[in-house]
Amino acid sequence: MKWMQKQSKYENMAYVGLWGLLLAAPLLSLYVRTSNDSSLEFNWQEVFIVWRHIIVYLLVFLVHNFILAPLLIYRHKRWLYGILTLCMIALFTFYQCQQRPDNPRRERFRHRMEQRWEHRDRPPLPESHEAFRRHHRDRPPVFMGERDIISIVIIILMCGMNLGIKLYYKTRGDQKKLLRLEKQNLEQQLEYLKYQINPHFFMNTLNNIHALVDIDAEKAKSTILELSKMMRFILYEGDKKGVPLSREFDFIRNYITLMRLRYTDKVHINVDLPQQAPDRQLPPLMLITFIENAFKHGISYQHDSFIDISVTIHDEHLTFCCHNTKADTPNTEKGGVGLANVKQRLNLLYDHDYTLAINDEADHYNVELTIPLL
Repeated sequence: MKWMQKQSKYENMAYVGLWGLLLAAPLLSLYVRTSNDSSLEFNWQEVFIVWRHIIVYLLVFLVHNFILAPLLIYRHKRWLYGILTLCMIALFTFYQCQQRPDNPRRERFRHRMEQRWEHRDRPPLPESHEAFRRHHRDRPPVFMGERDIISIVIIILMCGMNLGIKLYYKTRGDQKKLLRLEKQNLEQQLEYLKYQINPHFFMNTLNNIHALVDIDAEKAKSTILELSKMMRFILYEGDKKGVPLSREFDFIRNYITLMRLRYTDKVHINVDLPQQAPDRQLPPLMLITFIENAFKHGISYQHDSFIDISVTIHDEHLTFCCHNTKADTPNTEKGGVGLANVKQRLNLLYDHDYTLAINDEADHYNVELTIPLL
């Protein structure tokens, strides 16, 4: 059944352990008494009597745990749960009162009432003060005794404890389910963002090749060769969660080589990447977006321009810096997804465990990114 499937394994283990201790308590108690007093014998009859009372509570617990509590916790039927729980407590109270041993006072009261019934035709005799006290002493006992009230309180506390434990494990399970859903959602968002990167990157690169075809056919051929290397990286590495630093650095060098073919000596491109990269990883195509933006918006055809790119690694963190001039005429090309895309990826991958500082001045643009290495 569904309600049994919702029972947590750890929740059931807790119940088994608790009731196991309760059933073992009379055995341990009798064992300790017989060990301390050699005149006493281990009497199983006493244990069975205690077990009989515990089993009644156990049956009530099982009904509440598997039938009544799911109505409130999983199906949110408060009224139905309240009515059925009250009925269960009423049945338990009736059973508890029926199982009480006969009271001598009750027997005396019954005998006195039979005598009155036999002499019902006689005129009533005046009762003396002593007879009046004897009458009230022999009145029938109340329906519920002290033990019955204590038993009902125990049942109520037991049901409350059961609800509390079940609600705790349900909340814990809901939190785990929510975390799984959030993780799946993050993975889907990352996949979507990576699928956006590839066409965006190829679009810009093909535009560069198109510009070179009419200017310098030989450079266009070299560009296609460099592009093939980059395509190989994107096809085989772009869908992974992390790529080695050396592969990512090679990809950046190929891209810089491709871009050098397009521009004249007025554009000064300085690249400082570690020659020996540590055996660490970072998300693929994370840094190339900033480099693309530097070439897209930082190159001026009227005066000298520069793009400075550097990467340093320290204490398991990578720091990427890109400093470039800004073009006299801003690039108004629409349709790019670069910077917003990479910011969203950083938030999804690292949450608050990264720093991104962007300094946008009148004639300079500076980006500094620090991320932990995988």
